[in-house]
Amino acid sequence: MNTETPGTTRKGPLARVLAHRALVTGGAIVALVTFAALLSLVWTPYPIDVLSVPDRLQGPSMAHPLGTDQFGRDMLSMLMVGARTSIAVALVAVGIGIAVGVPLGLLAASRGGLLDEALMRANDLVFAFPALLSAVMITAILGPGAMNAVIAIGIFNVPVFARVARGGALSLKSREFILAARVAGKGETRILAEHVLPNIANLLIVQGTIQFSLGILAEAGLSYVGLGAQPPLASWGRMLNEAQTMMALAPTLALYPGLAIVVTVLGLNLMGDGLRDLLDPRLKRRVA
Repeated sequence: MNTETPGTTRKGPLARVLAHRALVTGGAIVALVTFAALLSLVWTPYPIDVLSVPDRLQGPSMAHPLGTDQFGRDMLSMLMVGARTSIAVALVAVGIGIAVGVPLGLLAASRGGLLDEALMRANDLVFAFPALLSAVMITAILGPGAMNAVIAIGIFNVPVFARVARGGALSLKSREFILAARVAGKGETRILAEHVLPNIANLLIVQGTIQFSLGILAEAGLSYVGLGAQPPLASWGRMLNEAQTMMALAPTLALYPGLAIVVTVLGLNLMGDGLRDLLDPRLKRRVA
């Protein structure tokens, strides 16, 4: 029996994805940046650790499509390696947030009581220390570097994912299928793994894209102040730092990494908005 409203057609999965322009546009931008980052693992137009003083501050040309910096390094190669650094730091930091924050949030929602209160107050304490301040404290002990930036941003991501997981789990706690699972004799751990986690996955995916974009911004900020990636590793934030003394002579040295950060963060935010619209059941029914 056909229960669809006359005059409407149900869209397939691909058609529903393509119907979200923000998702398609953001996904294309992120795919392009990711491709450049992956390509830099095996090839760049020029090595970024070789200085060439005679070639310094050249404009765009066939040999150097985006010109060279004050040390004679190819700007396109620097941007490609910088994309790899930003994506790697943000990806690992988000992974730390998910791996630690989600289990904590689910545990707090399932146990409740004093444990829930203690975990949430601990989250509030971490929230009181922004990623930059956490990085300052960590690098004061361990020294600056990309790994320390990953740790600092990852610690900041933990309470974010803990709150999202806890809120999603609490909204499902009294649903019929959860109660039926308990009646069937399933333990709390099994219920969380088999029923709660799959039903809040859409929330975690969307939050993950948001934190990914914030991670790229945080990595750029930390590298700008000298706490992130160190030479000879390229970073968009450090490229901005090095370019600030050359603004009068070569303003494009700051323009290129600045645009790279803006476009990448914009692409991730568009993709996050598109995923939210696509994965929201209410919006899914509206466009089906």
